[in-house]
Amino acid sequence: MKKVVTLILAISTLSVIAQEKVKSEKVKHPKTVKTASGLEYTITEKGNGKKPEIGDKIKVHYTGKLLNDTVFDSSVQRGQPFEFKLGAGQVIKGWDEAFQLLQVGDKATIKLPADIAYGAQAQGKIPANSTLIFDVELLGVTEGVRQWSAKGKEKDTIKTASGLKYILFERKDGVSCAGAKATVHYSGYFRDGKMFDSSVERGNPFTVKVGAGQVIKGWDEGLALLHKGEKAKFIIPYDLAYGEKGYGPIPPKTDLIFDVEIVDVVPVVAPVPYDIKGKEEKVTASGIKYYVINKSTNPVKAEAGKTVKVHYSGYLADGKMFDSSVERGEPIEFPLGKGQVIPGWEEGIALMNVGDKLRIVIPYFLAYGEQGRPPQIPAKADLTFDVELVDVK
Repeated sequence: MKKVVTLILAISTLSVIAQEKVKSEKVKHPKTVKTASGLEYTITEKGNGKKPEIGDKIKVHYTGKLLNDTVFDSSVQRGQPFEFKLGAGQVIKGWDEAFQLLQVGDKATIKLPADIAYGAQAQGKIPANSTLIFDVELLGVTEGVRQWSAKGKEKDTIKTASGLKYILFERKDGVSCAGAKATVHYSGYFRDGKMFDSSVERGNPFTVKVGAGQVIKGWDEGLALLHKGEKAKFIIPYDLAYGEKGYGPIPPKTDLIFDVEIVDVVPVVAPVPYDIKGKEEKVTASGIKYYVINKSTNPVKAEAGKTVKVHYSGYLADGKMFDSSVERGEPIEFPLGKGQVIPGWEEGIALMNVGDKLRIVIPYFLAYGEQGRPPQIPAKADLTFDVELVDVK
């Protein structure tokens, strides 16, 4: 029996040694490869772990040197590996490219020309226009949000009259998003695959009233084609996205790609406008008109310095509703008299007691002024609000 145990231990030891050898093995004759960008890399020790993809979070050790071997930075010396999201622009371009070429366990030397490093700008100990050399080791990969593959589905791409393209990945017989409140998980990408936003990564889906102009045109059109539980890819031309000027991280004239999943759909119950027939029109000194729809017996009054809770629906002069807390099913709260709402609201809400319902007509100079608030509020727009004072704190 003792011989059997000894044999088992010997086999186990050999197995561990073999695994370690496979896990990381020095390359006898390392080959330097040069890419189209000018990056040069040499794998000096070969691992057998996972290869990262754009969107993954990776952990690396590195030592950075100038061409004269001066060390300007080293995670190894600090004893603290560095982590970053691959392909998200969190590091220099050469790093984003280089680590897509490696796999966990690899050790490599990478040489980066200045244009994919820090360019013409000096950076700490790094002079301007410096070629950089890094000895790196890829320690680990945590899978991130991945763009859904459309491979094999090209024939299923549908193009609408507006130029929107979409691919449906899952067909469901759920409630339609058209005209409803849709809760959506999404990830947005540029054409090169770089992700610029993701509710999935945040773990917080986005809710929108479809068709109300709350999102870019391509979303409003695309979501209206989907149902609860469906997944789709939108390819949105720039004129249906952020247009000629772009917005925030979105450059001008940029086509966008979105992977979307409809998590939930709730039909919208449209608020009923207050009936002012037979109601007396009152006018304040500033020019606000108001009608008392319901006068409460509650003595609690809205006053400056107190927090008010208000349900409201807002309409343009042509009767089009542009916003409604009633539709969202959630009143808003704000401190009265602190300038957090338009002047017409500050004055109009101060006329109310808890339980009161008023229709307030606010002239443009007490609303959003000569500029308006595009795209929903035009310039010099008089606004009508049906309001109910729910509570005062």
